[in-house]
Amino acid sequence: MHLNYHFFRFLCPALESNIKGASLAACFSQNKEELILEFHPSGRAPFFIRALLLPSATCLSFPEDFRRSRKNNVDLFPEIIGQKVRQVCLLAFERAFYLEFESGTLLLFKMHGSRSNILLFHSREGNPEKLFRKDLREDLNLSIPELEKPLLLNRERFEAVEGNASQFLPTLGKLPRAWLKDRGYLEADLESRYQLMLQVIDLLESPLFSIFQELDQYRLTLLPCEQALETSTDPITAANLYYQKAVVRQAFEVQKNRMLRSLADQRKKTENYLQKTREKLAAMEAEPAPSQTADIIMANLHQIPPGAEKVKLYDFYTDKTIEISLKRGQSPQKQAENLYRKNKNKKIEFEQVRKNLQGKESLLKALESEIAELVSVQDFRTLKKYIKTSDRTSISTKPESLPFKKFELLGFEVWVGKSARSNDELLRRYAWKEDIWLHAKDVSGSHVIIKNQSGKILPGPVLEKAASLAAYYSKSKTSSLAAVMYTPCKYVRKVKGSPPGAVMVDREKVLMVRPEGPEDL
Repeated sequence: MHLNYHFFRFLCPALESNIKGASLAACFSQNKEELILEFHPSGRAPFFIRALLLPSATCLSFPEDFRRSRKNNVDLFPEIIGQKVRQVCLLAFERAFYLEFESGTLLLFKMHGSRSNILLFHSREGNPEKLFRKDLREDLNLSIPELEKPLLLNRERFEAVEGNASQFLPTLGKLPRAWLKDRGYLEADLESRYQLMLQVIDLLESPLFSIFQELDQYRLTLLPCEQALETSTDPITAANLYYQKAVVRQAFEVQKNRMLRSLADQRKKTENYLQKTREKLAAMEAEPAPSQTADIIMANLHQIPPGAEKVKLYDFYTDKTIEISLKRGQSPQKQAENLYRKNKNKKIEFEQVRKNLQGKESLLKALESEIAELVSVQDFRTLKKYIKTSDRTSISTKPESLPFKKFELLGFEVWVGKSARSNDELLRRYAWKEDIWLHAKDVSGSHVIIKNQSGKILPGPVLEKAASLAAYYSKSKTSSLAAVMYTPCKYVRKVKGSPPGAVMVDREKVLMVRPEGPEDL
């Protein structure tokens, strides 16, 4: 009800008592949709009106002091600067009032929610000369007499509209209508409705202003409120309390909750990753090592007939006879050799999975600590300090804007695409023709770019390390050695209609490298 006619009935007399006879010393804006008026009453401290007309947070407040910035502000309505206020007038049954100056010029505050505006009139008759929100051009057709809606609040008119609350008193607003509904207004007979209407009007005429919270939004009400967070009998104090809650506190809570949601999402993803990785690790540990099968084959070579595809051999690890499948056209010795290589790769994979597990466990602890610290933050100043001083190397509450990760190798920047679509964006928007492009050969993976430095020859170690990264961020990650192709970006092109990340490559060369992650650089 902070923009309600019934609240303005109390606010306007309070305003007039503070600024009647005061001269307007300044009228300016330094923030989007915010107008500041500074009045100098005789023998008293300056009085400020702050009109915030953001569609999402429209309200009036009256700060005790206001520091104007030295730049990025603009003076407005120069016609009334230096003039004294003659009176403050509320329009009948309308969410609008105006300040009348000694010259007869009027400054109208039309407080219509997201369509709020401040208009300059030269008189009560005619249309406005200037608008604060120039985008609301239809306001140029407004006139003050047309805005006023004189109403008779008597029994005859109530019966004429058959007890329809919105028709009888359109200015009631959402909260008083809810008050009536909770007391059975819709089901009541005409006389009971009239008595309820008289009750709510009586409450609106002698209110205690209360600020409360409803569905994460702050409200100002003139009705009795058991959930009140702040109360006041002074409308100017109530308006300031509402501004502190609905604008300042609300903005703080929105930012804090957004950061908490981001951290909670990261925590959930980390917990899911840990669960799946632990299950994967347990399954890997339960499987017999490929080297065991290789050992059994090599120990029983004399028992394997030439060309056999299946053979039963004694397993000295379990003291049982087992059946082993052999590949057609491949000797038992070659199959054993492949199994030994597979076992080596599996050990590397084991090490990598355990390392990833440890890293995610550390990340989970850090996230829990970040969430606990953020929950304890209760004001903007502490929140800004938290954002500035907290370590965000592995935890980010803001989405990454770049499609690649950045690394540095011996003074050269290396960029690694984050996804198939990011690979396309990396090539299209960020790569230069003389940059070096790398990609694991014949498998899916990230595009890697080594940024060219004019006049500098690319060192071999940088190329090899970048190739190791390309292998690490690909399906060849667990291989002992991986083939990585590379070529200048000018020889890499995207074919129209091809899937995300798919490219055509000319004049590529190939390196054989061990996959290595950022921690090995």
